[in-house]
Amino acid sequence: MTNIVVLVKQVPDTYSERKLSGADHTLDRESADAVLDEINEKAVEEALKIKEAGEGEVTVISVGPDRATDAIRKALSMGADKAIHVSDEALHGSDAIATAKVIAAAIGKVEGYDLIIAGNESSDGRGGAVPAILAELLGLPQVTYAREVTVDGTTIKAVRETEDGLTRLEASLPAVVSVGEKINEPRYPSFKGIMAAKKKPVETFTIADLGVDAGEVGLANAWSTVTEASPKPPRTAGEKVEDEGDGGTKVAEYLVGQKLI
Repeated sequence: MTNIVVLVKQVPDTYSERKLSGADHTLDRESADAVLDEINEKAVEEALKIKEAGEGEVTVISVGPDRATDAIRKALSMGADKAIHVSDEALHGSDAIATAKVIAAAIGKVEGYDLIIAGNESSDGRGGAVPAILAELLGLPQVTYAREVTVDGTTIKAVRETEDGLTRLEASLPAVVSVGEKINEPRYPSFKGIMAAKKKPVETFTIADLGVDAGEVGLANAWSTVTEASPKPPRTAGEKVEDEGDGGTKVAEYLVGQKLI
């Protein structure tokens, strides 16, 4: 029996225009459609596969504003059993360290977990640090950037892919695992799953409920902040080369001028 916690995050749709707030340079969450991060769908799928291979329960945890419940319900409609949602205005602008502290406190509300699964990095922050920080805070072994995961009794086995090749890892449970893009193809929620998700329990906590000090979270207490941001310049028209018998030479000269050859 394996009880699994999956970390999920609501992020701006990658097909939408994403912007930072002009006031404090944090993510402008209202400027784009919000969706469950694709890498988190893969994390949920892997948890469900492990559960279906034996017995257990899958709990999803999300830290975010009220509308993050949409992402939570998506994970529940895929087959997760229950959820924890940490929502508190004091969390606005929190960095990776503060976020990991809050997640660690939320995981403390889950009894008898064996495995924590996360995506290797979110599509908005792209820091890729939270799973490792979380493992450190909880005192657990970490198996990161996995493309294959197997639970064998009280052992987690994984294959990590890097530019140097494949590395085979093992750790004792409980452990933290982060998965990469090649781990699986997530299932689509069925109509039955979507309807069932509406009745599955979702507990909501503030940081006070979790015993987290407000002086440890939020933009004012972040170890890293964005001090300046400017929009990407608009695309300009390319340079047109008229071929009058010397087109190849003109193209070569242009590439030399751009230091491309």
